Amino acid sequence: MINSDKLFIENIVNQTRSSERKFKEGNYKGAIEDKREVKSLLNSKYCDEDIIKKFKEELSNIYASKFDLINDHKLRIDELQINKIVKLLEQKSDEKYRKGDFKGAIRALRRSEKYFSNRNKPV
Repeated sequence: MINSDKLFIENIVNQTRSSERKFKEGNYKGAIEDKREVKSLLNSKYCDEDIIKKFKEELSNIYASKFDLINDHKLRIDELQINKIVKLLEQKSDEKYRKGDFKGAIRALRRSEKYFSNRNKPV
């Protein structure tokens, strides 16, 4: 079981990194497709608290920045407000994805992940 958990988190991390590479290359459709795959993996029955924790650590590494306005904002708002923002950004991403605006969709989803990265519970 531990070996399968390790493979599962490696798959999530690799998909996340692949999405980030594609985003930086300007392949927004590929980036959003990878993120959507990660989201479905995180919502699957195989995902547990340890995997969520490792995923959050990976997000923190990817989005680490000296000047991070979202991180500053998270320090001033409560968990309920963070949940609302994450859900709103995910809905915005889904809407943009359905309209074919892959750049807008990936940007909204990446922004939601920045709020998600230091939270205790998954959305």
